[in-house]
This record gives sequence, C-alpha cells and structure tokens, in this order.
Amino acid sequence: MNGEESKSNVVAIWISLISNLLLTGIKLVVGFLFKSQVLIADGIHNAGDVIATIAALGSAKVAQKPADEDHPYGHGKSELIGSATVAIVMGLAAVYIAYYSFESFFSVAAEASMVALIAALISLVWKQWLYLYCIKISKVTSSKSLEATAYDHLADVYASSAAVLGIGAALIGDKYEIAFLSYGDAAAGIVVAYFVLKLAYQMGKEAVDILMEKTVPSEILTDYQNLVLSIPEVKRIDRIRARAFGKYVMVDVRVGIPAQLSVQEGHDISRKIKQIIMAQHNDVEEVLIHLNPWYDEETLLPGK
Repeated sequence: MNGEESKSNVVAIWISLISNLLLTGIKLVVGFLFKSQVLIADGIHNAGDVIATIAALGSAKVAQKPADEDHPYGHGKSELIGSATVAIVMGLAAVYIAYYSFESFFSVAAEASMVALIAALISLVWKQWLYLYCIKISKVTSSKSLEATAYDHLADVYASSAAVLGIGAALIGDKYEIAFLSYGDAAAGIVVAYFVLKLAYQMGKEAVDILMEKTVPSEILTDYQNLVLSIPEVKRIDRIRARAFGKYVMVDVRVGIPAQLSVQEGHDISRKIKQIIMAQHNDVEEVLIHLNPWYDEETLLPGK
C-alpha cells in the first residue's frame, strides 16, 4: 500500500468517526425526547461504532509501519485487530438491541414521532453514502479494517431502514388506532438486531480465519499453480500453499526443476515464478520458493 492509499484509508476512517459521533448524538437525543426504542437502540449501536472506528483508525496507522527486526513480515495483521473489534462491538450491540426491543413489548407503546422518523431517514441516507464511500476505498487499498468499517455502515443502513419502517408503522398505527402497528418501533428493533448480529458474525469469522492463517480460496490456489506450471523449466509442483497476512498474501511453493541446471539457472527460475505470480495477483506480497531436483526417468534407464 502506497502513501496515497494509506492517506485515503485514514481520511475515510476519520470521516466515519465524525459521522458516527454526530449520528450518535442525534439518535440518542431524539430517541430519549420522543421515546423511540428503535432510535435509542440504534443510537447505542452508533456509540459502539465510535469505539470500533477508533480501533480501526489505530490499527490502520499501525499497518502503515514498514517491516522491522521484530516484525519482519510487516504489520498487516494489525488491521485484523480493528476488524475483530468492530465485530465484537456489533455483536454486543445486537444483543442489547434485541433485549431492549423485546422488553418494550411488555409496556404501553409510546406515541410515535415524526421527528424520530426524520432522524431515522437522515441516518439511512448518511450511512448509505458512508458505506459506498468506504467500501470503494477499501477495495482499492485492500484494507481489512476499512472494509470492516464499511460493513459496519451497511449494518447501520439495515438498522436505519428498519427504524424508518418501524417508526412509520407506529405513526400509522397511532393515527388509525391500529394497536399492533403501534409496536412497529419495537419490532423494528428486533429486525435491526438480527442484521447487525449476522454481519458481526461474518466479519468476526473472516478476521479469525486470517489470524489462524486459513488458506486462500481453492480457485485462487489453482490459479497460482497454473501460473507456476506455465514456466517451461518447472517439471512438477511438490507443494503449494498460500495464506492471507492481513491485507496481503504470502505464497509458499516447492517445485521440481531439472537436476543438471546450475545454481544461477535455478535462481532465475525462482525469480520467474515470483514475478509471474505477483504480476497477476497484486495482493501477493511475497513468494517463498524451494527448488527440488527433478530427473527425467529416461536418463535413469540402463544403457541410457
């Protein structure tokens, strides 16, 4: 990741942080003033987002550090700390939202407010823009922490959509005296909790998989293999592995080449393997290559 890309990540995270602070204030103030359960719950979710975004900002800055003596492979995995933190905060927020919303079914439904509906609409539009903005930059820079922040914004889009529907239903219920619609606000809170928890699980699983050095998808590994075999001097692949290391990938390959080749020729083949993989996959940071001797079976037959 170059300096310009790193700067874009930090700017996007700062915009997310400031936005979450403003939306938290708006939702909590309006929610408490007009007794909107879903808006209060969504405001608490946004408060959790503030903590998560601060974690993402810190991890993004650490990830910019170059490799050093203590961290020869760089600091790429630090972004996963931010990603995992976001997932944990979202999961806790989902549980709280579900509990708070379910509890409200056992009390008299509060009168819905048009101001609460407007606040939810503002949040919906704002969060949709933030999601599109952050996911675009994360794909360009391959930033896991920014990608997690983008999906957190997406969870807020779901939350705000449910809030709009729930508050809207409650307004209709109050106006036309339809009792079950008056609890639309509380029902929306439970829907919010489901979507938030689902995204938290997906993000947390991805972060854990990378921290546990899970291999890359099989189709990508097959593509690495085909690229290696496209080099004429490579006679076989003894082993090929790859693992995500934060925002980049490490590839480990053992190949068989003709035993009679010189050390210099073996070195040149190793360079070809590295160059061809990295040229086709810009997320590959390093290719570790081990050369094994390969013998043509015909040369081993008697009389040959």
